[in-house]
Amino acid sequence: MDWDALTENEYAFVLNASEIDILPGVWGDLAEEDKDKPVSFLAPILLGLVDRGWVAVHRVVPWTSPRGTPGFQPGPEVDRADLPAVLADPEEWEYPGELDWIGKLTLTRADTP
Repeated sequence: MDWDALTENEYAFVLNASEIDILPGVWGDLAEEDKDKPVSFLAPILLGLVDRGWVAVHRVVPWTSPRGTPGFQPGPEVDRADLPAVLADPEEWEYPGELDWIGKLTLTRADTP
């Protein structure tokens, strides 16, 4: 990946994918002038990264550590054909109430299962 070739907003998505963050986490890393843009502006940026094989989009699923501590992890990848409709939903871009992340979208580097 050529990090220097990424725009500031592309970098924000790749950074969040590297952190395996939920989708709303990208708001804090976007270019300052784009933080108020609608999701219709941001979704094509994310889709471009998916199409280039740099970012994958998953739904968060529950996970239990070997010690029995509950947590979260990326579930199966969201089908590319479904992504435009999924990303068009503004609620997908908002933090969940009470931080219940199960079912929320999460980003990973495409080479990170």
